[in-house]
Amino acid sequence: MKLYNLKDHNEQVSFAQAVKQGLGSQQGLFFPLELPEFELTDIDAMLEMDFVSRSSKILSAYIGDEIPAHQLAERVNAAFAFPAPVKQVSDDVACLELFHGPTLAFKDFGGRFMAQMLSYVSGSDEQITILTATSGDTGAAVAHAFYGMGNVRVVILYPQGKISPLQEKLFCTLGGNIETIAIDGDFDACQALVKQAFDDQELKKAIGLNSANSINISRLLAQICYYFEAVAQLPQEKRNQLVVSVPSGNFGDLTAGLLAKSLGLPIKRFIAATNANDTVPRFLGNGAWQPNATVATLSNAMDVSQPNNWPRVEELFRRKTWRLTDLAYGAVTDETTKAAMRELAAIGYVSEPHAAIAWRLLRDQLQEGEYGLFLGTAHPAKFKESVEEILEQKLTIPDELASRADLPLLSHQMKSDFAALRAFLLKQ
Repeated sequence: MKLYNLKDHNEQVSFAQAVKQGLGSQQGLFFPLELPEFELTDIDAMLEMDFVSRSSKILSAYIGDEIPAHQLAERVNAAFAFPAPVKQVSDDVACLELFHGPTLAFKDFGGRFMAQMLSYVSGSDEQITILTATSGDTGAAVAHAFYGMGNVRVVILYPQGKISPLQEKLFCTLGGNIETIAIDGDFDACQALVKQAFDDQELKKAIGLNSANSINISRLLAQICYYFEAVAQLPQEKRNQLVVSVPSGNFGDLTAGLLAKSLGLPIKRFIAATNANDTVPRFLGNGAWQPNATVATLSNAMDVSQPNNWPRVEELFRRKTWRLTDLAYGAVTDETTKAAMRELAAIGYVSEPHAAIAWRLLRDQLQEGEYGLFLGTAHPAKFKESVEEILEQKLTIPDELASRADLPLLSHQMKSDFAALRAFLLKQ
């Protein structure tokens, strides 16, 4: 598999190199040189396969012979060791529940697959430092995926006071090779620090720097697989009129869905659903890319004003000669989010803010004869305080969260200052 740097098309790397390197020069994202497509007959046959077998075939289409098929299948089996069920919500709408993994969020798929790929392509004596920013769920998924791996040090930055208490407990109580830093700033400030680190060639070399954000191609490819799993669970007659609403922050999930469509998966259209941090909806509406300052919302994992993956979306549309005007979109306020959560609860489905935003826009934009699917990206209990207050009902806390709720936080605190972060990273 060859990938090229979106900011320097002359920089081309193998899949293994892209996994180890994370970003290209000038902080450029890697993107597949070849965009594979399956025949319709292949798609039909794949939708009859089990999740792991189908996912191995999808990933092989991109990775090629860099990883032998049997080795890839073993790694996929280890990574995707939990289901992604489609739950009916109303007659013409269902939720793809992506929160049945160990950290109760969709990031488990990408985080665990990346851990498998990095351990495969790196020597066991090669020291690696994973530096990543999180707006909530990435941190936990990455921390748990790499916890206890002897040659990997994980450093996770997150915006202090801007993620839910249980989200924080899930990854800031591990210790060992997992180090967490609460940054005095928003997610975009955390992400900017990560990018600065990757621009520092001396630092990169000294600590073997890598990233586990959705900028890493292995995480992105893993996310393609659950779109196929969703369609496989739908009745045949629903598949050709499918509209998918994706709660969007850094836009990795939407990018993966669009790549699934590029492979031949029958998805009629996508809805890019955001909260008040609406850079993309405004851009799709008026053609002007004008990020505002990030604002804190109920749906904190989507509090991103400068989404890293958007260049990949634009590149895919350009390569496929699709029209950006065909990408549906919408932005939802906190008040509307609360109302959506209550409406969902009234019809028997308890949701959290991110999924509720996707559902609300799907409900508003779904046309007669279409079938809607929205992504449930995190378990409602990860947002226990806000969900219980809004719905006025108590939630049962899953064991994954309950076991960590009373543990002390092990996080460091730091201003949004690259010199301070650099010094921290160089301390071995």
